[in-house]
Amino acid sequence: MTRLNKYLAECGVCSRREADKLIDQGRVSVNGQKAVSGVQVCDRDTVEVNGRRIKPVSSKVVLAYNKPVGVTCTEKDRHAERTIVEAVKYPVRLTYAGRLDRDSDGLMIMTNDGELIQCMMRGANRHEKEYLVKVDREITDDFLKNMSKGVYLRALHETTRPCSLEKIGKYTFKIILTQGLNRQIRRMCEQFGYTVKTLTRIRVMNIELAGLKSGEYRELKGEERTTLYRLCGMSDQS
Repeated sequence: MTRLNKYLAECGVCSRREADKLIDQGRVSVNGQKAVSGVQVCDRDTVEVNGRRIKPVSSKVVLAYNKPVGVTCTEKDRHAERTIVEAVKYPVRLTYAGRLDRDSDGLMIMTNDGELIQCMMRGANRHEKEYLVKVDREITDDFLKNMSKGVYLRALHETTRPCSLEKIGKYTFKIILTQGLNRQIRRMCEQFGYTVKTLTRIRVMNIELAGLKSGEYRELKGEERTTLYRLCGMSDQS
């Protein structure tokens, strides 16, 4: 028997945390009855999310996807011009580990392995994510120094963790974060009077964007995939 939130994660529906939200919202049923948090299930049970039956995945898929600007990181939103599910069109149901806002582009990891998503999105694990950022004003040494120390974001009532920055050009820098607050880089820059013009995620942990054209994806295999799982403290049992 398996706790329902873990079962949903193993089926690739979402992370355990998101599964708890779905259960609390009454969107999950077990054998025709509305599910409650903490219930135990097995493969013989009929589990449905939003009326659609969920089954364990037969094999685990992990993709690196280069999200274009304009694609919204949501599975269903009637207000979205184009959702990530519509953009990727993969034959197996996948979800994503970490969002990019609509106006940003770059690397996203998509998978049907809910446990992998859970690990990658757990802030305490401090997994690295690297971005290439272009701003509207010339970058100064003071800007780099102050950004790297950590920035208090009034809108979120939170101070960002210290991070690594490198100036690439007059208006361009790279930044490595170990957390993923809402619109974090844009908010950090705004605190110093800068506006982000373009923002591209170029690396997530050991996975790099290089070689992927906008809108393209590739399946992670071999050592690259094994290393990703190892960094998450998991074994790759595909």
